[in-house]
Amino acid sequence: MADPISFTSASPRFGLPFLFPGQAQKEFFVNEAHALADLLLHPAIEGEAGTPPANPADGECWLVAAGASDGWAGHDGELACHQAGNWIFATPRNGMTVLDQAAGQLRRYADGWHMASTVAEPSGGSVVDTEARAAITGLIAALVAAAILPDT
Repeated sequence: MADPISFTSASPRFGLPFLFPGQAQKEFFVNEAHALADLLLHPAIEGEAGTPPANPADGECWLVAAGASDGWAGHDGELACHQAGNWIFATPRNGMTVLDQAAGQLRRYADGWHMASTVAEPSGGSVVDTEARAAITGLIAALVAAAILPDT
């Protein structure tokens, strides 16, 4: 009888490594899976940068900017987290949300990272209804840009 449960070598969404029966040095795979889970559960980033900081603390996470260099080259748009003296990377998936501590805002991933932009408050004008409509239009555009509302 065939085994009803069959695993690949990694999870399909975030590539968390799985163990094989009798696998040598299991601790490396288990530790990698725990490090990635630590990065992905309730993620918060320091901000966005194109190069790794000089002296990062363990657990410090960043969003890798476009055109990244040094140890982050080739990881544009990914989350980089410093763990045990090394950088680990997680590729974002649609629906992922992170807290950008530098901006004080949430970023959401939907085929790219999005963050709500500032909406100008209405000022002046002779017809209040026109100002209100402009403010509402600005709010809707900001929510669409942040991938909170669908782009229609």
